[in-house]
Amino acid sequence: MTNPKPQTPNPKSQGQSRLRSARVSSLWALGLAFGFAFGFGLWDLGFGILVTAQRGGGGAQAAARTAAPVDLTGMWVSVVTEDWRWRMRTPPKGDYASVPMTPAATKVADGWDPARDTAAGEQCRAYGAPAIMRVPGRIRISWENDNTLKLETEAGTQTRLFHFNAPPAATTPSWQGTSAANWIVAGGGGRRGGGAAAARSGSLRVITTNARPGYLRKNGVPYSADARVTEHFNRTTEPNGDAWLIVSTLVEDPQYLSQRFIVSTHFKKLPDGSAWNPTPCSAS
Repeated sequence: MTNPKPQTPNPKSQGQSRLRSARVSSLWALGLAFGFAFGFGLWDLGFGILVTAQRGGGGAQAAARTAAPVDLTGMWVSVVTEDWRWRMRTPPKGDYASVPMTPAATKVADGWDPARDTAAGEQCRAYGAPAIMRVPGRIRISWENDNTLKLETEAGTQTRLFHFNAPPAATTPSWQGTSAANWIVAGGGGRRGGGAAAARSGSLRVITTNARPGYLRKNGVPYSADARVTEHFNRTTEPNGDAWLIVSTLVEDPQYLSQRFIVSTHFKKLPDGSAWNPTPCSAS
């Protein structure tokens, strides 16, 4: 797969970037990890409310696009500042560090054979919903319709659909599975002290099930058909105007994970989509 050329900042900006990344990542990771560990989301702690849509003045339900507390649309490119050995190349068989695998998962991973996957037409096993956000490349987010957000990836030419209304009835499992989405509005989005309404802010929560069995990492670390993926999409804007998308992902799998597997992935907003260059799945 051809990946975007990594950005190489000068030492001063690199230090600032690391401080920024560490600051933002630490805050979100701490809150999300705490919430995930105890079975609830960060916003269930009272920092915000979970909504699928909002009621308009006449009582009609507002579309998710209208109710959005944050704009996630546009082109974003992954910025790989950690886990290079697993993300920027295919790790060797047996390199399973930091993934809480069950013995059954280790047995499957030890039998990984990319040539066999290719021959079976299973090249996309490392591009499913539990893993796709960790694959380097650009992503493009847009509205499929007023209640469905679409996320496309260059890597593997994948398309994810986040449904704010009831997801489609159970279908045949697919690489991207079935995703139910909710907006989380910070502070409830209401008025304070009877004054003007506070500026809206918030994030997106997506829960995905019904995915085809695949790999959490390209070297055969497996997830099963029972995997459940919970993601939080958060946008931040730096003083210099740079926009960042932070995607915190939690994977639960009773068959192949001995505990929850949590990662945080960073993307930087691009000015336009001129560099978009989808590539096919690759098993190695």
